[in-house]
Amino acid sequence: MLIKELPVNHKIVAKLLEFGFEKLTDIQQQCMLPVLSGKDIMACSQTGSGKTLAFLIPSIHRLLTNKALSKQDPRALILAPTRELAKQVFIETKKLISGTRLTASLVVGGENYNDQAKILKRSPDIVVGTAGRIYDHLQSRHFFLQGLELLILDEADRMLDLGFSDALLAINRFADHRKRQSLLFSATLDSKQIISLSEQIVNAPTRVNIGVSTSKHNDIKQHFFFSESLEQKQDILLAELNAQKFNQAIVFTATRSDTARLAELINNNTERSAACLSGELQQQQRSSILNAFANGQYDILVTTDLASRGLDLQKVGLVINFDLPKQADEYIHRIGRTGRAGQQGIAMSLVGVKDWPSFVSIRSHLDYALKCSSHPQFISKFCGIKQTKKPSNKRRQTSSFSLAKIDKKQKKGKR
Repeated sequence: MLIKELPVNHKIVAKLLEFGFEKLTDIQQQCMLPVLSGKDIMACSQTGSGKTLAFLIPSIHRLLTNKALSKQDPRALILAPTRELAKQVFIETKKLISGTRLTASLVVGGENYNDQAKILKRSPDIVVGTAGRIYDHLQSRHFFLQGLELLILDEADRMLDLGFSDALLAINRFADHRKRQSLLFSATLDSKQIISLSEQIVNAPTRVNIGVSTSKHNDIKQHFFFSESLEQKQDILLAELNAQKFNQAIVFTATRSDTARLAELINNNTERSAACLSGELQQQQRSSILNAFANGQYDILVTTDLASRGLDLQKVGLVINFDLPKQADEYIHRIGRTGRAGQQGIAMSLVGVKDWPSFVSIRSHLDYALKCSSHPQFISKFCGIKQTKKPSNKRRQTSSFSLAKIDKKQKKGKR
């Protein structure tokens, strides 16, 4: 469906055309009519598929065309798992409602609590925030949800992973009335946690499942390179950053300390500029770094999983997993920072001994084959760990590796 054909308020259409949008993505098209007709939905799609506009367009249309249930309460509440994603959604919301009578506020952790209380008392139409901070304000009676028309959960699975289940259910109870419409977006719709949450949040939902997350992303070329040591990982990282052509890149690490160390390594050994981002930084610092990266002040962002979801960074052409994540879905979200909106991207992962279990797990959860090989310039002695098959007879054979361990123990016992 073309943007100009959308059955929504003309101001929304004009804004979308102004921003250069011409056609709806699959997730936007599948969600549009159910949400416009007032139905609850449960939706799943690949990262970078246009999910944010899939709920913003019909939601803002409802707020512009329907009379408010309350003059004081927020009309729409959008919950996100992280401050960064909440801020990204808030920015998109502000763009779409500019020039209309609607107002929006951002309420996340790490910001002044009393200032947020004052903002909420001004009765914004749309509140975008994180579950924990929103729950705190509800507990303090800084605002109420009896007149809430739309409850939107963005990346609900991630919120559950971060331990916000109780907060989400409490927020649901604060806004428990029959006129409320609920939209739940998640990377998966079939996990036990999501099913349990959905039973209490959504009512007779329409299910939308676009491009199952385990399917291959055709706009992203994936490479896996064996690495026998930390030093070799660093050599490969620098070689690829110097060799690849890209506007911007994101390097993912497992630890906060590595973000600063690798950013310094990159700054000292390439012609690119790098910044580091981790959860230990203050919210103002994190926002400043992300804004600088989004504005092109840095070529490379070295980060933990803090930046793996939700950030709409169109210029990222390369993602490097210096350390593999433990979960397959986190790998999918990481590489989804590139190859967005039809652009081509490259994702590289460095697989050492500690990364091997993660590689095996990721490989088993995806619907396509993954191969790992030595880097052309840096041949690795480590080439994976072969899994020996258990013999069918009762007397199981013991591998030479296990025998060596037993022999060492026996020698220690004799001393």
